Amino acid sequence: MTEQFFGYRTTALQAVANIDLSGCNAVITGAYSGVGLETVRALASAGATVTIACRDLVKAQNTAAELNSECGQQRVLAAELDLSSLASVKAFTDHYLSEHNTLELLINNGAIMACPFELTVDGFESQFGVNYIAHFALTRQLLPALIAAQSARVVCLSSTGHFLSPVIFEDIQFEHRAYDPWQSYGQSKTACALLAVAVQDRYSEQGIEAFAVHPGGIMTTLQRHMSKDDITSRGWVDEQGQVNKAFKSVQEGASTSVWAATAAALNGRGGRYLEDCSEAVVHSTLPASRNGVMDYAVDVEQANKLWDLSEQWLAQRS
Repeated sequence: MTEQFFGYRTTALQAVANIDLSGCNAVITGAYSGVGLETVRALASAGATVTIACRDLVKAQNTAAELNSECGQQRVLAAELDLSSLASVKAFTDHYLSEHNTLELLINNGAIMACPFELTVDGFESQFGVNYIAHFALTRQLLPALIAAQSARVVCLSSTGHFLSPVIFEDIQFEHRAYDPWQSYGQSKTACALLAVAVQDRYSEQGIEAFAVHPGGIMTTLQRHMSKDDITSRGWVDEQGQVNKAFKSVQEGASTSVWAATAAALNGRGGRYLEDCSEAVVHSTLPASRNGVMDYAVDVEQANKLWDLSEQWLAQRS
């Protein structure tokens, strides 16, 4: 498949065609359904050993069994990981590091969206805690294996939701402003993009490249906290429940994550924000199209400020 065909409708399997990932270890969060599942399927089809890290271990084990049966080899593993608990993240990383020497691909895919205000067990606002803090802790604790790989990639899933809010450092937890589920989601997705920027800035010389990814508009379980009326009013589905044809399939939605993780064309391009299997345009003002990425989501200074704060938060809870 030539590069000219990579774009909005590229599928995950097309993005990984003719790529050999034999000997590569991958970890993907939130991967027993939707975009995560198709990402696992594509990487395993290319020969990678993929660990599905999910809250529901039985569900993950069943998914792994199905995918292994599909590819005819034991390439997919299942492990328990609850992104709402830093203790669970630590248990997962301790187990992974005890079983594996290297990690070539880490895909921070799991997320929640537009949910009511709630705190995680560690006291973080839930969307920020699940979408960003857990993945920060996961990435930081897996650094020994990522560095040992000598050539590794970290992929952090962001979203056009990042247009809704930068990281509000003065009140990340919504302690002094009214909680808005969409502002919260937007802030968390900006934070996810900044995580990729910080990893690139801090660890590129040790062989790690990191990318932020917008997978595209896809109807998955991510919308489970939204009402039918809300989804319909946004034009995502019609009155008959038919999904807007502009939306991607889950196979298409997984393509940019797979491309970010495997494309040779991205060597030396770490720190970029990607969409539709290409590098996104950086904007300083909000674009009408909602394509591209805001400059605050790829800002190195903001990324390192957030990293330093995150390390402090983890130290306080250790």
